[in-house]
Order: sequence, then C-alpha cells, then structure tokens
Amino acid sequence: MMMTKVSFPVIDLQQTGRNIERCRREAGMSVRELQTYFGFEYPQAIYKWQHGECLPTVDNLLALSRILHVRMEDLLAYEDQEVIFLGKLGMILLCHGG
Repeated sequence: MMMTKVSFPVIDLQQTGRNIERCRREAGMSVRELQTYFGFEYPQAIYKWQHGECLPTVDNLLALSRILHVRMEDLLAYEDQEVIFLGKLGMILLCHGG
C-alpha cells in the first residue's frame, strides 16, 4: 500500500468571513451595494458570508474578488492539515495545523 504525507488545505470559515467584510469595507462598499451587484433579493447571503456561516459559491467568490479589486486568495483563509494519503483508500488526518 502506498502511503504519502501530504498537506491538505481546509478553509477557515470565520476568518474568511472577516476577510470578506474587511475587503468590502476597504473598497468602500455597503452590504446593500453587494446585494444589488449580485442581484439578491435580500442581503442575508452576504451577512452569512461575513459571519462565517457559509462560503460564497466559486462563481460568487470570483465575482466578489473582482468587484472588491482583490484576489480570491485575499478573501479565503485556510489552514493546512497534514494527512496520510493511502492511494485508492483515501486519506487519514494526522494532525491539525496551528
């Protein structure tokens, strides 16, 4: 059996939400303006992103990065977790990155 240690990124929802809110504020945009840009009937989705309750879809994340003039990587916060890759059997978590 092939065993390889690899680093696997895991998104930190809370920090990503803080990044989204910070970038929005730095761009001088309100939640309502983003709501209009995305064509959302209500602003709840944006508040959920900012509170780390959920992530934007990949399409919305790309659009958000463009309207805020930042890279997607500036919005996303993640930690690397070390895992052992077991070939066709999958992966097992070794330890959580700090």
